[in-house]
Amino acid sequence: MNTSLSRKHSAHTGIFLVLVIFLLSAPVSACTIFAVTPGASADGTMYVGHTNDGVGMDWRHIDDITVTYIPAADHAPGEKRPIFFDPNSGSDAAGNKSGNTSEWVIGYIDQVPHTYGYYTSSYGMMNEHQLLSAECTDYAKIELDAEEGTRIFYSSELSNVALERCKTAREAVELVGNLIETHGYYGTGETLIFADPEEAWVIEMCSSPAGVGGLWAAQKIPDGGVFVAGNEFRIRNVPEGDTDMLYASDLFNIAEDYGLWSPSEGTFDWLEATSYGEYSHPYYSIMRVWSIQNRLAPSLELSPYVADSYTRDLPFTIKPDEKVNLTTALSLFRDHYEGTAFDLTAGIAAGPFGNPYRDLGPADAHTDFQNESLIEVRAGANPRPVSAIFCSYSYVAEARSDLPDPVGGVLWFGPAVAYETVYAPIYAGSENISNSYTIGRRTVYDPDAAYWTFDFVTNWAMLRYDTMIEDIRAKQVELESGSIAQVQQVDATAAGLIAQGDEAGARRLLTSFTVARGDEIIDEWHDLAGMLVVKYSNGMITDPETEDVDEKGYPGWWYQAADYQYGPRVYALDQLRATEGLNYTGKNVWVPINASFEEILELI
Repeated sequence: MNTSLSRKHSAHTGIFLVLVIFLLSAPVSACTIFAVTPGASADGTMYVGHTNDGVGMDWRHIDDITVTYIPAADHAPGEKRPIFFDPNSGSDAAGNKSGNTSEWVIGYIDQVPHTYGYYTSSYGMMNEHQLLSAECTDYAKIELDAEEGTRIFYSSELSNVALERCKTAREAVELVGNLIETHGYYGTGETLIFADPEEAWVIEMCSSPAGVGGLWAAQKIPDGGVFVAGNEFRIRNVPEGDTDMLYASDLFNIAEDYGLWSPSEGTFDWLEATSYGEYSHPYYSIMRVWSIQNRLAPSLELSPYVADSYTRDLPFTIKPDEKVNLTTALSLFRDHYEGTAFDLTAGIAAGPFGNPYRDLGPADAHTDFQNESLIEVRAGANPRPVSAIFCSYSYVAEARSDLPDPVGGVLWFGPAVAYETVYAPIYAGSENISNSYTIGRRTVYDPDAAYWTFDFVTNWAMLRYDTMIEDIRAKQVELESGSIAQVQQVDATAAGLIAQGDEAGARRLLTSFTVARGDEIIDEWHDLAGMLVVKYSNGMITDPETEDVDEKGYPGWWYQAADYQYGPRVYALDQLRATEGLNYTGKNVWVPINASFEEILELI
């Protein structure tokens, strides 16, 4: 495909190249998202999931490890809504500071008379009307800087404005598209999911080579399907006239004028026209999409191996072999590719105790590794798991059409790394959360912060992961199953209050439960952390109750790989080290005290 700028617009080439951002060190996110539509779930629930695997400050100018509740509000005629610059967007150009606020304001839009209450962090999550959202960053060919009055929106503020103003997924998509075209888009390519109790949509976006407005396309997720994305655009063909698709009014004209696509090539392919596909390294994105699809629909026998970033082997949506329930939905991010060819708990890199997490190196960086004509074959890279060690938080949000909005929407929020977190329920009708979830900085250890409460356990578990994870799972199951049971009880009581006309009473109940359950989970995890420190200190396993001590050592294969058999077993140590091909057997032998080294060697 011809992706060069057309001669017709050669005059724009210089401006275009100046504006393109090459994200060599930007702290962009690297998230995984999914949507399970009501027809694919066991009880007609809509599920939306998001891992925020970013590092750095977000639009709030605080670390992206906390949750913020934005209450509903009324606004005076003529009032303006400030749009905040997102330093995690990959853009370098912020706006001016406004008034006495410490936030960067890049522009303003007209405010509406009333905005809805919602929960947000780096991105909007859920509002009081059960509108859900999730986000992942994508590589785009065109990534422009923010500019006051020209390009003021990034996906974070788009998701927040949508949750403030919309009740349905389609309404959110239409609003976001209009804001992009009217006020301009900057930063990385992005995917947003919007879902309500009835339907879900995916909208993908990037900057426009024209320098104003932006490019976007949206596709409805068919009911009965599951959608997954992980740092690569997933929308492909964009035919004109399809009622299940929406797109920028000038999408085709801009793409043709700037050489991104030609009608002679056939139906417009959003991914090919706007992106080179994955970033960081091959399989960085595709492997995660494959893994979740394969786990939910093994009957499809999807192959993890593909030809390139533009593969069509992994469908836009899949139909799960079994309907998805809440327990399954909460498990989808807990994945290190166990049992597959990419299993991060196996092999020498996992160490003796199956540690699935890897220290990041240069080959793992979120930098462009391919373009129109070249691909960088790097010296090496680790597989990128769904549950990543650099995760800030993850959540699974549910919207339920059989319950009133304040009760039907539940945000199951998990701080730090998904595999070892506990998802705490936050009701759409709750107007507060446990204080632990609202505080914390990455650069200051704070045991009262939810993020550090869970991140400590993950890091401690890496000392002896294969054993400690069993203790972690047991407590995780206990707390989450307990929360699910309690939510069912609160559902009935709160829905009953609303049916009686006492919505205020229902909101008080939902808030009280949300705060209390969050506090309980944090307290329980502190107790677990203390137990794990005692039980697994100093290279031993100590039963805190019986005080029995087990010195388990290492598995046999690790002893062999670590040359343990060449350790100080005999006084003739130099001769032992000079012996080749000596295998570790795990057996001890007795020899005469005056035996020669050769005699000992025959026995070992």
